[in-house]
Amino acid sequence: MSSQQYTKLRLILGDQLNASHSWYRQKHEDTVYLIAELRQETDYVKHHVQKVSAFFAAMENFAAALNSAGHHVIHLTLDDTCHYETLCDLIAYYCTQFSVDVFEYQRPDEYRVLAQLRAFSSQQIYQCNEYDTEHFMLPFDEIESMFVKGKHHTMEYFYRSMRKRYNLLMDQNKPIGGKWNFDSENRQSFKDNDLNEIPTPVCFENSVEAILVRLQHHQVRTFGQSQTQLLWPVNRQQALTLLSFFCEHLLPRFGQYQDAMTCQSQHAWSLYHSRLSFALNVKMLSPIQVVQAAIKAYETFPDKISLPQVEGFTRQIVGWREFIRAIYWRNMPEYEQFNALNAQQALPQYFWHGKTKMRCMNEVITQSLDYAYAHHIQRLMITGNFCLLAGIEPSQVDEWYLGIYIDALQWVELPNTRGMSQHADHGIIATKPYAGSANYINKMSDYCKHCYYDKKLKYGEKACPFNSLYWHFLHRHQNAFSQNQRMSMIYRNWSNQADDEKNKVLEQAQRYLDNLESL
Repeated sequence: MSSQQYTKLRLILGDQLNASHSWYRQKHEDTVYLIAELRQETDYVKHHVQKVSAFFAAMENFAAALNSAGHHVIHLTLDDTCHYETLCDLIAYYCTQFSVDVFEYQRPDEYRVLAQLRAFSSQQIYQCNEYDTEHFMLPFDEIESMFVKGKHHTMEYFYRSMRKRYNLLMDQNKPIGGKWNFDSENRQSFKDNDLNEIPTPVCFENSVEAILVRLQHHQVRTFGQSQTQLLWPVNRQQALTLLSFFCEHLLPRFGQYQDAMTCQSQHAWSLYHSRLSFALNVKMLSPIQVVQAAIKAYETFPDKISLPQVEGFTRQIVGWREFIRAIYWRNMPEYEQFNALNAQQALPQYFWHGKTKMRCMNEVITQSLDYAYAHHIQRLMITGNFCLLAGIEPSQVDEWYLGIYIDALQWVELPNTRGMSQHADHGIIATKPYAGSANYINKMSDYCKHCYYDKKLKYGEKACPFNSLYWHFLHRHQNAFSQNQRMSMIYRNWSNQADDEKNKVLEQAQRYLDNLESL
């Protein structure tokens, strides 16, 4: 380490790799940047090994880029930080080491880390300053005035306000094409002749062998398939390459197939999805940059990219991503304790290895273990749907989703899982549970083909578990949902079934619930 002394220390967290931040516009000889691998962050849940590898590799690349740009940087690996129990212990040591006058940090996106840094800062005799990350499109200070704690908000209205605010796909304050939402046109499944046209995904070859050695040496508990050559982007240039590839090759059919699933293509794990979420969530790319690139591609190639494709993508970034973040910050810390449906079942062990007779679950879990990735419908309507129907305790669901996916940080994972997927948040996000039977899965995928279970059967030895569990879920939560206008027809269908038929379905579901590990 250099013997140079600094008067200001600035902390950079692993999801704050924003090269465009105002911090870096000028070089300051009296300022040092600290970026560090920490057991605090590897251990708060058990993570997929590719997730940890990707974060550490991206942090290392960012530290090197700052250093090359002339900034003073201290990049610490687990070898350097293993003796520090917490992030604050590490900061305190270096602030004392350099006798700094000022400690500065960008506001963390996770509640637990923000609380930690604010508590630390309040106890110091030197000056401590908090900065915005300069990443999100909705200013942090506006969240409280725009969202009411504990109240349901409709994403669609928020999305429209953001489109207007940033003049995205607008024509004189009106949406281009005369509609705000083309979702009804974006729900197609794959036909056999579509599968051969799916583009080969861009995959990188980032060596993470040294990181894997460190993880093993320090006995960091991980799971999932490791890769010595990581396929995910770990620097800004790679992220831009992925963005460019998406706009040229995937955006033309993104919306059309954004809800589709298949296991009959060698590219089934990637399809037409951008896979930009990791690069976005660690801030190698900004949301406005990504959306503007997609819109520019649409405007440049209108014959190739239709409006529903680019609108669907814009809604995910400008609408859903920003909306979820606002819900998180307006409702924490209470949000992570919600369990509105009193779900108590334990998460089955096959979530950690994928060995289940349910082919849809096998495919999605195995893919997640192989790539640390699944797209939004796989997460919502396969694994999430199963957990909802089976009544899995929400904190166990949260931990699995937070650990397994490369893009998972609590601010984005928690509302999507506990709210959207598990409907455990008392309806803050969704007005109805996203529950589905085998009918939905068969409609949007080919998973039901060659499955051990029969998608058409509600009861019997080979009855698809999703069928009986679906009706059991509706039956046991009838008081909560029977008056919901969006579910009234479903409950009428249930009530119109013969009592004997209903009993057979409920008994089948109970056998499955009593033996979840054997499914």
